Amino acid sequence: MNNRRRMMKKYILATLPILIGILCLFTKGIIGDEILPDGTLIERNFFLIPLSYLFFFSGIISLVFVAIISTDKKTNIVK
Repeated sequence: MNNRRRMMKKYILATLPILIGILCLFTKGIIGDEILPDGTLIERNFFLIPLSYLFFFSGIISLVFVAIISTDKKTNIVK
């Protein structure tokens, strides 16, 4: 049972960047943009878009890495 909890903590830590990336996009959508009377678009929080992609893809890579390591350890135990 203790081993299962440890494995779940690994997956939670690996999915945390994905959740942060989703939160960044959600925040960008909530805050929105401003259009000035002369037609200029003001995006004060544009940095959240590339930041969310960075978090999202790093979370996917870490999740795949943890899954590969976990399955490798399981196959070593069976052998």
